[in-house]
Amino acid sequence: MNRLKDKIAIITGASKGLGEANTRLFVAEGAKVVITDIDTKAGQALAHELGENVTFLYQDVRDEQGWKTLIDDVVDLHGGLDVLVNNAGVVKPGTIESQTMDEYDFIMDVSARATFMGCKYAIPAMKASGSGSIINMASLASIQGVSRVAAYSAAKGAVQALTINIAGYCGENQIDVRCNCLNPSSIDTPMVQNIRAQFMQNPEEAAKLAPKGEIGEPNDVGHAVVFLASDESKFINGVSIPVDYGKSILPGLFKHPD
Repeated sequence: MNRLKDKIAIITGASKGLGEANTRLFVAEGAKVVITDIDTKAGQALAHELGENVTFLYQDVRDEQGWKTLIDDVVDLHGGLDVLVNNAGVVKPGTIESQTMDEYDFIMDVSARATFMGCKYAIPAMKASGSGSIINMASLASIQGVSRVAAYSAAKGAVQALTINIAGYCGENQIDVRCNCLNPSSIDTPMVQNIRAQFMQNPEEAAKLAPKGEIGEPNDVGHAVVFLASDESKFINGVSIPVDYGKSILPGLFKHPD
C-alpha cells in the first residue's frame, strides 16, 4: 500500500483490459489517476466505482490538440504530473502481404503516433513537477516475429525504440524523467479475446494460438507498471521488460504451471 502515494498519473485506454487493471492497482497504492478512453460509458463507470481518486476524461489519443488539452487539464486539476502510462493500443490481424494500408495507418496512429505525442507533451509537465516516470506499452510482437500482426509489430517496435530515445534524451539533458516499456505476451483482455476469436475462425491460424493456460492475467502486467511508476524503480531507465513467462527466450518451451 501507498507505493504511489500522492503521485498524479495519466493512464490511456483505461476503461477496460490492461488500463483498467493498472487503474485499480494505482488507486490501491495511493495514486490520483486520470483515466482516458474513447469509451465514455465504461470510463465513467470505472471512475464512479473507484471514487474520488479517479477522474475520467474523454480522449482520442490520435488527436494532438487533445493531448495538449489533457495535460493542461491534469495539471490544473492536480497541480502536476508524475506518471504517464501510454496503454492505449489496437491490433488488427494481417501479414505483410495481407495487411491493408488503412489498417497500418490506424494501428500506427493509435500506438506509435499517440505514444510519441503523449511523451512529447508530458515531459514538460513532469519537468515542472520535478520528476516523472513514463511507462510505454510495447509487446512481445516488437521483439519476436509474430507474422500474423505485421502493422501491430511495427507499431510496437516504434514504441520500444522511442522509449530508448526518450530515456537517452532526458539523461543527456539532465531531465529527471525516466522512460521504460513493457513487452507483454498474450494477456486475457478484451483486445486479446477479440483477436483470438478472429483467428479461431481459421483452423490453420487457430492451431498456432497459445493454449489458454499460457495466457497471462491483466495484473501480471499491472504489477510491473506499478513498480516502474514507483520510486522503487528510480534507477531503472530506458529498458524493455518482457512480461511473458519466458516466451521471448524459448518460445513454446515454457508453460505456466496449472
